[in-house]
Amino acid sequence: MLKLIAALVCAFSVSAALAQADTPAPAVVPGAKPVRVERIKIHGAALEGNLEGNAVDRDALVLLPPSYESDRNRRYPVVYALHGYTIGAEQWSKEIHVPQTLEGAFAKGARELIVVLPDSKTLHLGSMYSSSVTTGDFERYVAHDVVAFMDSHYRTIADRASRGLVGHSMGGYGASRIGMKHPDVFGSLYIMSPCCMSPRDAAVPFNGTGYEALADVKTAADLEKLPFGLRAQLAVGAAWSPNPNNPPLYLDLPVGDNQKIVIAKWAANAPLAFLDQYIGNLRQYRAIAMDVGDEDGLRVDAGTLHTLLDRYGVANAFEIYSGTHTSAVAFRFQDFVIPFFSKNLSFSAPKR
Repeated sequence: MLKLIAALVCAFSVSAALAQADTPAPAVVPGAKPVRVERIKIHGAALEGNLEGNAVDRDALVLLPPSYESDRNRRYPVVYALHGYTIGAEQWSKEIHVPQTLEGAFAKGARELIVVLPDSKTLHLGSMYSSSVTTGDFERYVAHDVVAFMDSHYRTIADRASRGLVGHSMGGYGASRIGMKHPDVFGSLYIMSPCCMSPRDAAVPFNGTGYEALADVKTAADLEKLPFGLRAQLAVGAAWSPNPNNPPLYLDLPVGDNQKIVIAKWAANAPLAFLDQYIGNLRQYRAIAMDVGDEDGLRVDAGTLHTLLDRYGVANAFEIYSGTHTSAVAFRFQDFVIPFFSKNLSFSAPKR
């Protein structure tokens, strides 16, 4: 079984690399100073013992601002940027065109900060940034393990007011979920084109084949043959309806006698369903912003999230811009996301 898991992880790593969106980059800003990129590993205590065999020592990209090396006494706020489904940190960096867009943001007036891209790619191409014995507890990995590593290895300002959380697509879901639950860790949120906000039913999305196709899954090659929609359902099942007594995938799907309970578990992980429980937490944020493209099917749920926050009097900014799900993501990162955190994060260490 362990050999199968290792083979599946390898196979899906290849698939994820092929799934990266080809996004346009903004023009290089004249006079922009170079940002240093460090490719590191961050150990996930929260991921130890996961049943899928997902890596516990995870890749991450750390982007250090131009003054980091020269100003050795200076400490910086940190922005944690979460990638979407099917890709990892390296592919995410190419979609948002860092370090170029970060350099451009600084050159255009944003204050210098550190940006971290943790990797949450799993056997089924995405952790959903959730807590599961099958995938590992990626919610805690981001909110605790990654943050603690950065605070102990880099010159950060180790305070919630100086930490920002942003994500796109599945990462937007992650920013919503983690943000609602961990206002003690982060001080400002930016949610980009979030997926998976509404409770889902038993149907396989994107015109995928039925769940019966899973009965024949024995090898990595078998999983490679599955349609995208069914792979996505496996990711959801692993994250939201794990079952340690159901090998080889250790998850339950909404079929047969399991249908009602699994659908209930999935609904319990939908931010539009659980948002009402975390209004007090959301009110603790200094700033919350959201955006989505006008040609993105996710705009409806993003708009609903904005409406619900408004209903509760939780201050938030919301913009529908011209674009598809990925077409403007690099422009948004440079001209909106980084300036947002530049304005709303604290650049001073708190008084103790």
